[in-house]
Amino acid sequence: MDRKLIKKKANFKTQCVHAGELVDKVNGGSISPLYMATSYKFSDVKINRYPRYFNTPNQKGLADKIAALEGAESAILFSSGMAAISTSLLSYLKSGDHVVLQNDLYGGTRNFIKTEFPKFGIEFSFTSGISSKDFEKEIRKNTKIIYIETPSNPKLKIIDLKSVSDLAKNNKILTIIDNTFASPVNQNPIEFGLDIVIHSATKYLGGHSDISAGTIVSSEKIINKISSSAKNFGGNLSDYTVWLLERSLKTLYLRVKEQNKNALQIAIFLENEAWMDKVYYPGLTSHPNHELAKKQMKDFGGMLSFDLSPKIDCKKFLLGLELIKPTMSLAGIETTALSPKLTSHSLLTDEERIEQGINDQMVRLSAGIEDYEDLKDDIIQSIKKQI
Repeated sequence: MDRKLIKKKANFKTQCVHAGELVDKVNGGSISPLYMATSYKFSDVKINRYPRYFNTPNQKGLADKIAALEGAESAILFSSGMAAISTSLLSYLKSGDHVVLQNDLYGGTRNFIKTEFPKFGIEFSFTSGISSKDFEKEIRKNTKIIYIETPSNPKLKIIDLKSVSDLAKNNKILTIIDNTFASPVNQNPIEFGLDIVIHSATKYLGGHSDISAGTIVSSEKIINKISSSAKNFGGNLSDYTVWLLERSLKTLYLRVKEQNKNALQIAIFLENEAWMDKVYYPGLTSHPNHELAKKQMKDFGGMLSFDLSPKIDCKKFLLGLELIKPTMSLAGIETTALSPKLTSHSLLTDEERIEQGINDQMVRLSAGIEDYEDLKDDIIQSIKKQI
């Protein structure tokens, strides 16, 4: 495994292609060889390799690549984003501990907290807002973790990373961030002092709607601790999927840059339409956290949400799309749209959705890499079916 490029801190685009790649010493192939073995020799070796130990050649190579992209020391791979989220939290929490969580979170994360934590006697509280003062109000003597997500799903709220990091460090609290919506292309939370960065690699890192995976990025010390628990939970990723994910990451920068561009153009277009109530995108100057996003993000991402006006039937709008796919998940090279109420946040109660501003008219759109004009035309033709 050649780590020279990681040590040199090569340009991000170069890291996407070359960091962590395995050398084919047998045939000199130009891509990493795939090691499908689930059994490795145990004598005269430095470590015992086993897929559930997260240390096969392909697992380690890809972890190095992702760590390099986030500017971290180490990383570990999982079979899903939720496996990464649950393992990171349960590796550091025990009965009697307390967690402060941002109120605006991915529905699956919130459901995990509400459903599973009571079983373990772990206490938790959600903030009333997104400022560091909102987090500070919820800190208790037994608070061990602050958990955030920015940009948030689905309203693209922006949390001040540095202020949350400073607050946590002053109180000796660990910080965890879900960086899925931003991707390493647009935001690197470790630069602002966050301890643990999580990605649902099913999304931008995979990027082709054909991989389920997750990853945790952090210091060597923290990843070693998480790995100890992860071996017991058994959420490792198969080496074939690891190999496919490495392939996908080689085009991460190119894909995300095009998705960023399309998302901004779509947001600007939608904001000026009469059949639109509200557009949520941090790249718009009208976004309440636009200036903060400019400070801590390299670009504004490929995700946006919007509220259709009451005169438009949201379900008919989604079903009327012909190019944009009304499907679940996000961040593929194809543009998709969905109703958060019926999908990503369906496990929340009506009261929780209302509290987060998720209504029947909300659409979450994941910009792909298609031509912008074609995407715009598709939205218009679907709207015209109702007006």
